[in-house]
Amino acid sequence: MNRTGLYIAIALCLVVGLTFGLYPELDLKLAALFYDAASKTFPIKDGALAMFARDAAMWICWAFVLPSIAALIIKLIWPNRPLLISANTIAFLLITITLAAGILTNLTFKTHWGRPRPVMVTEFSGPWQFKAWWDPTGQCGRNCSFFSGEGATAFWTFAPAALTPPAVRPLAYAGAFVFGSLTSALRMAFGGHFFTDVAIAGLVTFLVIWLVHGWIYRWPATRKTDAEAEARLTRFAWPGYRWRRKLFGRDVGPAPV
Repeated sequence: MNRTGLYIAIALCLVVGLTFGLYPELDLKLAALFYDAASKTFPIKDGALAMFARDAAMWICWAFVLPSIAALIIKLIWPNRPLLISANTIAFLLITITLAAGILTNLTFKTHWGRPRPVMVTEFSGPWQFKAWWDPTGQCGRNCSFFSGEGATAFWTFAPAALTPPAVRPLAYAGAFVFGSLTSALRMAFGGHFFTDVAIAGLVTFLVIWLVHGWIYRWPATRKTDAEAEARLTRFAWPGYRWRRKLFGRDVGPAPV
């Protein structure tokens, strides 16, 4: 998570945004590679193996998240116990996936950016007019095309990759990139997203991860040790824990300093 990665991501954002902004028909041409004009459908979306691969990709992503969720819940219930996973790791993974795959995609853009999905545009036998990535005035009312939630979730694997030991981190980053790219290509093959939907999802997700990584790990003004972060979480959860213990006739006292 150094500045080189940031500069590359920004440069790619500019290249993709400008290229497909000036020539939006490129999105249609790429989507057409997966479309069968004879049957007027995206045939891959009906395949059992492809459906399994789509679900499996999301299972893999959430497999990286669930241990942190479990560790956080246990700590909130029993703040007197040490965390099973470091506090900074929990914060980094949960904040990044919430922002990238939740708030920025499903609660923000996909809800308010009316771009139709490929399966819904007239060029692919749908009822609605195609819109470029930058145009939010499409006819889609909810759960729209821009940008891809599953693409953002798949590319979020850059976050756990950033926490791997330095010796294997380049391989972890490469694996996250390949995984995100294959998952995104599958969404395009299903007719669920255009190229710009998945590409911008990946780039935005990387930028979110880069910023949150800096906030938690790199920048001295905001960086906290794992012990400091865990102590804050303990103090936060202690009042509820103390109240519950009082119900059973045992006061555990104020939170440890």
